[in-house]
Amino acid sequence: MLIYWYLVILAFILIVVAVCFFLMRRYYIRLLRYEVVRARRSEHIKTVFLANVSHALRNPLHSIINTCDEALSIGVEDMKPRQISDAFTQINKDGNQLMYFISQLIELSNIESNVMTFTLIEVNLAELMQSYRREAQRDAADGVSVVVRSRLSPHCKGTLDTTLMYQLMKHLLQGAVRHTTEGTITIDYEHERQGLRVTVTDTGTGLSPESQTIAASVLNDNESLNLFRQSSGLGLSICKAIVDGMSGEMSLDSTPGKGTTVTIYFPCKLRDKNKLP
Repeated sequence: MLIYWYLVILAFILIVVAVCFFLMRRYYIRLLRYEVVRARRSEHIKTVFLANVSHALRNPLHSIINTCDEALSIGVEDMKPRQISDAFTQINKDGNQLMYFISQLIELSNIESNVMTFTLIEVNLAELMQSYRREAQRDAADGVSVVVRSRLSPHCKGTLDTTLMYQLMKHLLQGAVRHTTEGTITIDYEHERQGLRVTVTDTGTGLSPESQTIAASVLNDNESLNLFRQSSGLGLSICKAIVDGMSGEMSLDSTPGKGTTVTIYFPCKLRDKNKLP
């Protein structure tokens, strides 16, 4: 009788081991399939990314080379002062575009390759947003006003990483400044859920349907390293990477000829809650 129970227990153990082996096998097969899909997607993204980078670098480089070739064919000594001034202006413009794009490329590479580390400090939100406003106003066109709006108390403080927040707002406001020649750029920040919602709205040119499709692709993580627009560089991809690192959300709404609104939300501890709506 004792041997019978030993056999039953042994059979039960074998069944449990077989079931565990089967479940583990299924788990690792699914994991392997996931890794294969991710590897293929990564390879596709890299191909798209390199193609876009080549395109973005080639255009200003061609312009610089063509400008230099024209100057050499005429002869610097035979060029009029106006021609020399135009040539240097064009070279300077294309050189700045190259430098801006390469700096964005390095920034995005650092964000994508490293695990984000946060240095959280408590700051006055009104003062922080005003610092962003002053910087954007300095770069904005003469007919553009940059304003800050909020229903929060001017004494409300938030705990966040000021370096990442600066990177995020810098790219959002640079995009708004580049596409707005008159009207207003508005920074609106409010308390939402257990965090902070920041909205940047401009009255600029807006985005074409094609650009909106690319923007939606970036925000939905489809080929997120694709260029948003050549004039915008990798700004949207950088913003999306930062927002994802902050466990937040990001959305974009644009109407051609009327303007663009970009909204971000991320968890953030706020103090002075008795004055929050």
